[in-house]
Amino acid sequence: MPVERQWLNIALRIVAALGLLGGLYLVSTRAIAQWFFLKSSADDVRASIAWDPGQAMYYAALARVLERSPLGGDSSEIISLYEKATQRNPHRARYWAELGGAYELAGRAEEAQAAYEQAQRLFPNSPEINWQLGNFYVRRGDVLGALRAFKKVLVGDPTLRQQVFALAWRLDPGADQILAEMIPEDSEILFQYLNYLVANNHLEEAGTVWARILALKLDFEPTRAFLYLDALIRAQQVEAVMAAWKALEERNPALITSRAFENSLITNGSFESLILNGGLDWRIVPLRGVVVRVDTTTFFDGTHSLELRFEGGQNLYYHYVFQYVPVKPNTLYRFMGYMRTQGITTDSGPRFQLLDASDPSKLYLSTENLVGTSSWQPEQLEFQTGPETRLLIVRVARPQSTKFDNQIEGSVWIDRISLTPGE
Repeated sequence: MPVERQWLNIALRIVAALGLLGGLYLVSTRAIAQWFFLKSSADDVRASIAWDPGQAMYYAALARVLERSPLGGDSSEIISLYEKATQRNPHRARYWAELGGAYELAGRAEEAQAAYEQAQRLFPNSPEINWQLGNFYVRRGDVLGALRAFKKVLVGDPTLRQQVFALAWRLDPGADQILAEMIPEDSEILFQYLNYLVANNHLEEAGTVWARILALKLDFEPTRAFLYLDALIRAQQVEAVMAAWKALEERNPALITSRAFENSLITNGSFESLILNGGLDWRIVPLRGVVVRVDTTTFFDGTHSLELRFEGGQNLYYHYVFQYVPVKPNTLYRFMGYMRTQGITTDSGPRFQLLDASDPSKLYLSTENLVGTSSWQPEQLEFQTGPETRLLIVRVARPQSTKFDNQIEGSVWIDRISLTPGE
């Protein structure tokens, strides 16, 4: 072998050995740096930086340790550490956001805004980054910027939605601006915001959100609107209740059947459709001692009825199957419902009751008491509403008995319930 080739092989081996030694050194120093880093104290993280000064995360970690220090870290050092972190890894949004926070604490607002906004550019849909940026805008008085940042928080983090709604209302930019700039065209978020407004007695603003939901033609279950409808009912805003219910009917014609019989104001009067348990449909409140179910074996009209089975052992005051029905003042109405009983004990049995939803002293009517066992019986009432009655409750009730043997047992079925305006 020529001498020149021997020297070349020796040189290549030396280079390879040096490369291997360099790699081992690099791996070793990084491992040592990581070992110190895991110990988490300020001195240990400083040692990590000394062993591996190119790692951005060590500078950011040391800055965080100093920020959490009971004595408080030096703001200049903390800023310098976050700056070094962003220099070594300029694509990590979190480092820029943390740098923004450090600048802000130091009173360097313009630099803070630039850092926060750079974080958002790097991670535009991050709820955490946008929450920090939005709150910075709040502190700076930039309401529009805050609302737009919070919009991304709403989309990205469902756990922060109630906080976002509350903070936006404290800013008081106006309900229209909140809706336009912060609330996305998302049915889940829109309904959560609608319910927030209802819970905080902003019923007029809730109406605007409801109108937007309808205008966007978003898919949703009718039950999502029931909290809003209940708020309208409590406020006696009958026209708004009727309009909202009509909108639900139009969107769900197979689900909501308000007129099983011609001219009747009762929804689902023969129980042929699913009971929605809200809105202007039937509501059934569970009560121990009474089993309520749709029965497909016993019926007067169609193929269904509603059975209430009293299990005995209690002298119940029962009024937990009911429906709200809008009516007109000073108007004649005819009510009819069919009822069948089997083995109803005590002197106080089930009956239909109709009453003014806001003030029963203005209107309170009851059909005959049924006890024992009977075939299908028509129960009828004819009455005129007063000048202020605009919403009725139609319900099945059983007042408590005053007799010694007063524990009610047995079943009652109801079917073909109607309420129609008189001629």
